[in-house]
Amino acid sequence: MTKKHNYRTTVEWTGNKGKGTSGYKEFERSHIVSIDKKPDILCSSDPAFRGDRTKYNPEELLLASLSSCHMLWYLHLCSESKIIVTEYLDNATGIMIETSNGSGYFLEVTLNPKVVVAESSMMKKAVELHKKANELCFIANSVSFKVNHYPSCSIA
Repeated sequence: MTKKHNYRTTVEWTGNKGKGTSGYKEFERSHIVSIDKKPDILCSSDPAFRGDRTKYNPEELLLASLSSCHMLWYLHLCSESKIIVTEYLDNATGIMIETSNGSGYFLEVTLNPKVVVAESSMMKKAVELHKKANELCFIANSVSFKVNHYPSCSIA
């Protein structure tokens, strides 16, 4: 049985400096991502595209979504497999290609999860479960580029 889930967000541009989009340099790329009953996310474009480096950009949020989705599936699978994870940290990276016409695409994302488990007997299975987490991750299943995984595991 399949289930359908619906999501809503509001994106509001806040970068009008008084002249709207009358010129490429006349407006800020600032915007707010709002989701009902949650804190707002202050966003902009990447600084390479005239954005504010102190705010999140869509490319970073895509990377964070992939990393977060993978982690949540992974923790779920570990729990089911009686693998006790005590720490999880992922320093994810992504490569985006900008094309000559100004568009672009992600070439790949690499997740580098560092997992700490309670016992050495859990390490092998803990590493193996990353593959299954990738297969189940909603976000990874929705992108057309490669999502690599280079997990490491240690004991507490």
